[in-house]
Amino acid sequence: MERRWILLLGLSLLSMVGTASADSAPPPGHVTGVGGIFFKAKDPKALAAWYRDVLGLPVEAWGGAALHYDAPKHPPVLAWNAFPATTKYFAPSESGLMINYAVDDMDALLARLKAKNVTVIKRDDKDPNGRFAWILDPEGNKVELWEPKR
Repeated sequence: MERRWILLLGLSLLSMVGTASADSAPPPGHVTGVGGIFFKAKDPKALAAWYRDVLGLPVEAWGGAALHYDAPKHPPVLAWNAFPATTKYFAPSESGLMINYAVDDMDALLARLKAKNVTVIKRDDKDPNGRFAWILDPEGNKVELWEPKR
């Protein structure tokens, strides 16, 4: 079974059982979540504009976006997973990074992508964890789009 399926199954189970109780909380001095995602781009302004105009990312004047965990229809957790250096999962991208964006309405987003002439590399509407689609951004980074199963 691919690591993604295992990870997403774990996320589904976590969302069903909720968070750990205070009694089982780890001691101070541990990671509590992802506070930001930062990466290099050949043309950061153009890439930010693409993410804003094509994917609807709320890019702000400072050049980035503040994405809220408590947004409507957003999953209650963020997945973190290191893949082997030999993985083909990020192909055709040559990048060592792939970001999975949770989306609220895959059909609406796919219609926007089509209108913007963005090619959907692959699509999976039958995954038990929801619907997925994969695209490349203008700099060749593979982007995974996920509409969680409701």
